[in-house]
Amino acid sequence: MEKDANRIVFLDWLRVIACLMVIMVHSTEPFYLGGEGTQILCRENGIWSTLIDSALRACVPLFIMTSSYLLFPLKDSTGHFFRRRFTRVGIPLLVWIILYAVIPLPGSDLGSYSPLLNLRHSVLNFPDSAGHLWFGYMILGVYLIIPILSPWVKTISKKEEQLWLGLWLFTTTLPFLRKLAASWFGLPEVWGECNWNEFGTFYYVSGFAGYVLLGHYIKTHVGELSWKKTLSIAVPLWIVGYAIVAGWFWAAMPKDFPVNEPISLGVHMETSWRFCSTGVALTTIAYFLIAKKFTSDGKFYRKVVVPASKVSYGVYLMHIFVLSAAVPLFQKVFSSMATMAATPLTIVCAAISTFLVCMPLSKLISLIPGGKYIVG
Repeated sequence: MEKDANRIVFLDWLRVIACLMVIMVHSTEPFYLGGEGTQILCRENGIWSTLIDSALRACVPLFIMTSSYLLFPLKDSTGHFFRRRFTRVGIPLLVWIILYAVIPLPGSDLGSYSPLLNLRHSVLNFPDSAGHLWFGYMILGVYLIIPILSPWVKTISKKEEQLWLGLWLFTTTLPFLRKLAASWFGLPEVWGECNWNEFGTFYYVSGFAGYVLLGHYIKTHVGELSWKKTLSIAVPLWIVGYAIVAGWFWAAMPKDFPVNEPISLGVHMETSWRFCSTGVALTTIAYFLIAKKFTSDGKFYRKVVVPASKVSYGVYLMHIFVLSAAVPLFQKVFSSMATMAATPLTIVCAAISTFLVCMPLSKLISLIPGGKYIVG
């Protein structure tokens, strides 16, 4: 599987694919978000948003599992790990927080744009125009707990790891259980959660730490499976997961179009899209198992996939600047077509063109002195 001691082939493929999936997720957002917060102009936009985005929600968990496969448990000292990770992730994150704060996105309302206000906001969080930067904060948080989990994972048995993963998988039902609690009792808190305490029973065994352990489990305890065995596991997981992810989103969507409602409706619709929810977890496992079969390390891999993999974080950081111009452009290009065709073509073309712009740009930046502090 490894071309050399420094590269794991399928992880390079997976990182590039996950990066493209993220961009496509964001190219879908304009078709169900906007206006008052949640805006779906026609039934076709609702259908395509459901079909496409639901298949791609595994993108962020795949990045976490990729990092886990490479880094967990720790092989170096905690100090070395923190220096390397925070240099490659934290400093570029800070750079792009500032850039998004002071540079308006294409198509922004310049009359209401305030770089100073954005910078003030950025002291405690990402700028409003760069919601995707939440990922940088989250992955830094994951890195903080990896040294704590590393000694433990080296001592547990396969059975113990399975039990912990089973418990974690149960916690992926919590977004739905909170909806159930709100329906039954008028409040969404469960098992000790309340408006003065968000740390319920399962708080410490939930979230993205589960994907860290899942990556370790697959690396340690799942051997090289045949394509038949891989598909016999992955396909049912994907079908069940996709049914949950897409089914909830479509069921929660009003069917009287156009829809123009507050953002709270979009948040409710996205319950099954949350990265640590059951359907997304199942599709993530399916994608990861299939990706493990990607062993092609020929010329295309060496010349395209590896360079793109190395700068995938930079592509992620910068892509909103390009995508915010690409989506309106392709909406105009396909405006004369029926919506049933125009919507998916816009989503796919905007995502691919954004990737094709950002990948070489990120590569060029990485080659200049200090470029690693910009694109990771």
